[in-house]
Amino acid sequence: MMPIDPGLVGRELPSLEYSYNSKDVILYALGIGAGSKPVDLTFLYEGDLKVLPTFGVIPPFPALTGIIGLEGMDFNPAMLLHGEQYLELFGPIPEQGKVKSYPRISAIYDKGKGALVEIEVTTRDSKEKPLFLNRFSVFIRGEGGFGGEKGPEPGFEPPDRAADRVASMPTLPQQALLYRLSGDFNPLHADPQFAAMAGFDMPILHGLCTFGFAGRAVLDEFCNGDPALFKAIKVRFSRHVYPGETIVTEMWQDQPDLVILRSKTVERGEYCLTNAAVWLKSQL
Repeated sequence: MMPIDPGLVGRELPSLEYSYNSKDVILYALGIGAGSKPVDLTFLYEGDLKVLPTFGVIPPFPALTGIIGLEGMDFNPAMLLHGEQYLELFGPIPEQGKVKSYPRISAIYDKGKGALVEIEVTTRDSKEKPLFLNRFSVFIRGEGGFGGEKGPEPGFEPPDRAADRVASMPTLPQQALLYRLSGDFNPLHADPQFAAMAGFDMPILHGLCTFGFAGRAVLDEFCNGDPALFKAIKVRFSRHVYPGETIVTEMWQDQPDLVILRSKTVERGEYCLTNAAVWLKSQL
């Protein structure tokens, strides 16, 4: 039997339940750097609390590793990398609630050096109303060459001109320790010895934390801080970020409802997010 079975496309995975309240929403906002500007208060104070759009990755996050141990997915979990993330919102996220996520394997691509497995997850509220949709794309190193489709190109290359907007956002030295409290307790982001075994100088920032910083940049620059104008976001995780580094997000409004972006660290000049875009809702 092949280690990666392309016949698993369409396979439904166990559903995931998640309950949250305003404290969880505020903790997430702090985890992705909110609080340095007065306008951030709307995401941090329960008086008139709004939810940051990228919080939508939190309830279904366990689906990211839902393929581990699945028959037809025989691979070493240490070879799994979070490659890309897509999040689409169907409306503002409630500040509290009980939700249920329904994951399924939506695609399996043969990338030669590895396999790319896409897990699509629809999250619904207690009345089964869809709230948001995620696509977690995981790259499994060393598991390519099984003869499957290569899959689409990443796309969303920046235009050949200066960025329309640039946002510089410092991260805290303890940023990963804050973000992990929203549910990703991988020791890679907290334990120096574990990080050293993985080849890093120190624990690294979660990819979805960097994702949240980039989402905040677009929210500030193109949505006037209004989550209702933020429709969807897609990124490719290209490089790591160390806590304490500054994330610079370059943004191009390629179309009225589309912002292409990429993010890099000031300290090392390496792009951590590429092939990325945010879709906007009409302000009319």
